Amino acid sequence: MSTGDQQASRDSDFVQSLDRGLAVIRAFGPDRERLSLSEVARATGLTRAAARRFLLTLVRLGYVRSDGREFSLRPRVLELGYAYLSGLTLPEVAAPHMEELVARLHESSSISVLDGQHIVYVVRVPTKRIMTVAISVGTRFPAYATSMGRVLLAALPPAELDRYLDEVALKPLTGRTVTDPDRLRELLAEVARQGYSIVDQELEEGLRSVAAPIRGAADVGMAAINVSAHASRISLAGLRSEILPALLHTAGQIESDLRAQGSAASAAR
Repeated sequence: MSTGDQQASRDSDFVQSLDRGLAVIRAFGPDRERLSLSEVARATGLTRAAARRFLLTLVRLGYVRSDGREFSLRPRVLELGYAYLSGLTLPEVAAPHMEELVARLHESSSISVLDGQHIVYVVRVPTKRIMTVAISVGTRFPAYATSMGRVLLAALPPAELDRYLDEVALKPLTGRTVTDPDRLRELLAEVARQGYSIVDQELEEGLRSVAAPIRGAADVGMAAINVSAHASRISLAGLRSEILPALLHTAGQIESDLRAQGSAASAAR
């Protein structure tokens, strides 16, 4: 089969209507909870007529609600991600260690995985403090501006990292965000050498975080764990001297439990 025939075969397997329906769901977000028909059409690139058909279909299926003027997601959309999350063993293994870490440091901790150009949170143990950034399981952020994202990007094979840097749009989320691809590549090389990443107020002003890798999770592959804190509570020096050692210890404990779990599963087969 020629390359052209292979491409045609792949194209014939692509269901465009499903792609468009998912695009309509993805049009909604934390700052776009309620959208009009026109806003959905603009966000997805669909015509108003096509957007209307998809929205009304999603309303009928129970994924979207409408008050006649605006549309919003219904809780049923959580079903779309639940099958993935419920099949993960990483949250079950990691959560007790993260709870101990958060109780010790009084700062929030999360685990994420790489999904394209974004990180996706799969475990979250918050503190009582309220941050401007609303974060929960399923939250997505651009990988380049986060400590966990840089840990995950630094672990990519060279060809995949090259492709990422060629394709990603490095937008300034704050005045500190690194937007130069060459500088980002240097930082990722440094992360790979030192085994952790510190990001200072690049995702949101006032938000600092440190992240380390978690290897050995059979269901997600490479993951990253972080601790985030407000800049008013912790300096960069404090992040390195006080939080980083505890974070690395926790990551090691999680990896040890994952290895033990993998060994037990192999022995049982």
